[in-house]
Amino acid sequence: MYLNCHTYYSLRYGTIKPEQLLAIASENGVQTLALTDINSTSACLDVMRLSKKYRIKPVLGVDFRNGVQQQFILIAKNNKGFQNINAYLSKFLHNHDLQIPERPDENLDDCFVIYPYQNDIDFQLKPNEFLGITPQDLNRLKFSKWNQFKHKLVVLKTVSFQNKKGFNTHRLLRAIANNTLLSKLPKSEEGNEHDRMLPYNDLCETYSEFPNLISNTEQLLEGCTTTFDFENTTPKNQKCLTENETSDYTLLKQLTYDGIPYRYGTNVEQKVYDRIEKELSIIKQQNFVSYFLINWKILEYARSNDYYYVGRGSGANSIIAYLLRITDVDPIELDLYFERFINLFRQNPPDFDLDFSWRDRDDITNYIFKTFKHTALIAVYNTFKFKASVRELGKVFGLPKAEMDKLTRGKYNINQLDKLSQLVIKYATYIQGFPNYLGIHAGGILISEQPIHCYCATFMPPKGFATTQFDMVVAEDIGLYKFDILSQRGLGKIKEAVEIIDENYSDQPPIDIHDINGFKKDERIKDLLRNAKAIGCFYVESPAMRMLLKKLQVDNYLGLVAASSIIRPGVAKSGMMREYILRYRYPEKRKEAHPILQKIMPETYGIMVYQEDVIKVAHLFGGLDLGESDMLRRGMSGKFRSRDEFDKVKQKFFDNCINDGKPEALVTDIWRQIESFAGYAFAKGHSASYAVESYQSLFLKAYYPLEYMTATINNFGGFYSTELYVHEARMHNGIIEAPCINHSFHQAIIKEKTIYLGFMFLQSLESKNINRILNERKENGIFQSLDDFIERVSISIEQISILIKINAFRFTNINKRELLWEAHLKISKTVVQDEVMTLFKTQRINYNTPELPSTELENTFDSIELLGFSLCNPFYLLEKHSISKLRAKHLTQLENKLISIEGYLITTKNTKTSNGKMMHFGTFLDRDGDFIDTVHFPPTVAKYLFRGKGIYSIIGKVMVEFDCVTIEVSKMERLAIIEDPRYSVKSLNPTFQNKKSFQEHKRAIAQ
Repeated sequence: MYLNCHTYYSLRYGTIKPEQLLAIASENGVQTLALTDINSTSACLDVMRLSKKYRIKPVLGVDFRNGVQQQFILIAKNNKGFQNINAYLSKFLHNHDLQIPERPDENLDDCFVIYPYQNDIDFQLKPNEFLGITPQDLNRLKFSKWNQFKHKLVVLKTVSFQNKKGFNTHRLLRAIANNTLLSKLPKSEEGNEHDRMLPYNDLCETYSEFPNLISNTEQLLEGCTTTFDFENTTPKNQKCLTENETSDYTLLKQLTYDGIPYRYGTNVEQKVYDRIEKELSIIKQQNFVSYFLINWKILEYARSNDYYYVGRGSGANSIIAYLLRITDVDPIELDLYFERFINLFRQNPPDFDLDFSWRDRDDITNYIFKTFKHTALIAVYNTFKFKASVRELGKVFGLPKAEMDKLTRGKYNINQLDKLSQLVIKYATYIQGFPNYLGIHAGGILISEQPIHCYCATFMPPKGFATTQFDMVVAEDIGLYKFDILSQRGLGKIKEAVEIIDENYSDQPPIDIHDINGFKKDERIKDLLRNAKAIGCFYVESPAMRMLLKKLQVDNYLGLVAASSIIRPGVAKSGMMREYILRYRYPEKRKEAHPILQKIMPETYGIMVYQEDVIKVAHLFGGLDLGESDMLRRGMSGKFRSRDEFDKVKQKFFDNCINDGKPEALVTDIWRQIESFAGYAFAKGHSASYAVESYQSLFLKAYYPLEYMTATINNFGGFYSTELYVHEARMHNGIIEAPCINHSFHQAIIKEKTIYLGFMFLQSLESKNINRILNERKENGIFQSLDDFIERVSISIEQISILIKINAFRFTNINKRELLWEAHLKISKTVVQDEVMTLFKTQRINYNTPELPSTELENTFDSIELLGFSLCNPFYLLEKHSISKLRAKHLTQLENKLISIEGYLITTKNTKTSNGKMMHFGTFLDRDGDFIDTVHFPPTVAKYLFRGKGIYSIIGKVMVEFDCVTIEVSKMERLAIIEDPRYSVKSLNPTFQNKKSFQEHKRAIAQ
């Protein structure tokens, strides 16, 4: 009876959650309803999956609207009709210039079309077309010509809200969508307050004068049956890469055996062949053959274009993936747990996360869309977050910014707020988690056997690739498993560094960056690892990882693999990170491990470190079968839906352990460890893949630090900002030069030990001007003077001023203040057009400008403004001379002492204690450029806040644990720097009074 039901996937309009809609229908005695969200099919599969629980037959369709203006409703008679609706809707979602017409302009015979009631409708209704009559239309219908065509009339009772609160929420969402005050929201932008679900009998009573409408509607709904199988989630990805499944398997087997010489040479152990046959058998049995081949096909294309990539995820536990070069991790060498990768209980295929350079990924994505017929990116639901909702609703209610700031910070007593502020908090809490708009998953791509429109409509984001209207969880519910095509800057750094090295050292043999076995034995790399000298290196450069490496003193591959997973939040949360460090460093502590756990995980001393450890412990310690163990792992990943099944597995784990005579306290503690980190820890193969990339970047850092840091700077670093990588290059005796008109390019370049920063680092310099400069210099040689530059490059005074201020014309040996005056006199104030060819060179007038010296200090402040950081040591900018002579290298001798030290802030990490109070970890540099690590507990945080970039005076207690030094901060203050001379009028500061040398100030500060 309900032909037009909306969920909150009618974005910024509906207010009912999908499952809530079914629950409301069940309560009201409704057995069939049509889900017709506005221009969306996001909720369709979810409602279909949940409908059995509520014993409701869902019918699928779409409410087609231009804005809020309803044009018509399409309802699918069957799966073909649903596919047609999705394809038709996608046409408008792909082309935003298209308006939805008053009547479908395509033949949609597998659908019913319902038009909103209009007395003057001027076209003949087809057999599958009807006119919808709302309760408000009933009186007018009595006097309408349509009263004579009752067989074409159906009940149209829209459902958008559950209750009054739902309608109020709807009005707020509409105000947000229209970016207007609630008081100014036009009625035309709202739905009808009465668009709620009535009990079935009440609805029949409402239309009792027109029984034909009721029978027509019921007949229409009876004629609709759309089915999806959620029980059998056999992969619905593309079934075959070749002609059929038999030839697919033949190809997979051939590729596997062809890959043996490349990976293992000629002397191959029997266990390799045994593992191959075991995996091939299960891959075939589980219908995952095409999944492997499609990944292989994608990476074959990548290799043909010399794209660097890393294959990781649980698929890295597979020898087939290793032999097909999907991953670079040898599961035999690492003794990777096969059942984590795949087992007969597992319905979904293993994860292959394929990382590409951020420069190459778009081409890979484009290749996938061209090669595979039924392809789409996966959406994510970007939801309303509480703080953002407070701001949005604050604007809707007209609250001043100061009040919104107070509410977002949470520093208020709800009972002391005025009525409007209370409403903001109330509704911000209510809409938290509502979908706001659709985004794109970080890397998920679907490659389906059937057209994507069999499952949902697609929209076209700016990226230019069709994207589903549902997320990865819904996709997996139906058996569509994503391919992960991801990007990272680490691979871009490695590739570019190798290119720079090959060019700068052309007399040497090319680097084999894939010689991982050689890297594992390299003493320089071991030294970097032991001493955590890994800034710029993939995954091992963050403050937390740097400290962990120091504590472990790791210098081998397996140790690094373990560290990559130990650093994950769950292991630390369980308290087992510290226990692992103790057992790693002090072998006698390993005896404390429970014998069963020690036997299950000897490599990690009886401590769960990897995801597969959860499966091992659940299976071998808890007595669960492999299917139940995998369900346990997935249940903690945050993606799993069937919590009832998960709870049963948990109970079985406890029952099995207790029945087996294991102490309840031990079982509870083991469960606590599982629960705390299973969703966060890495699979071992995943960690091993990360470690491979870490070794590649460590090799480059160990032997070619300046070339590697140049590539790091050009790829916008990693964990830290560009400033720290510039500092790191300087720590390796690099000479850093500001952008130069005659030496710099778009990116940074290195000449011997000198790194010239690229024009792209100048924050306000337009790319078109960079291209003009580079093209002109390439065609006609270097620039001889400012006049020569002005004659050859068409540029505005604002843009050339940036170049002059950064001292890009220093080759002229003319003071930049004088150059600025010349530029202002010689460049027209009119808007610069594209360059126009002229026959004759205009004679330029040379003006006599006064002597206008500038200081090195002014250059420093110009670089801070234009680059975002200073090219000199930031300590030279301190207003007062140093009080403390202490350096980071002295701290190991001062354990438990209260000290005072100065540090330049690099980064902070915010976290919360177990009781929810805020605390911080800080990373600073001392005057010598060495790291200072700090801990700020809640009492200190309350008194001494971080106040942005700068140099801080830090007072605290030196703590040393496992050779790793931190300062527990008790007091902190940001120190004043000297005044910016560019804006000083009458400063008494001697640094630039009478143009005193900045060098003298630096010498004084350094003493």
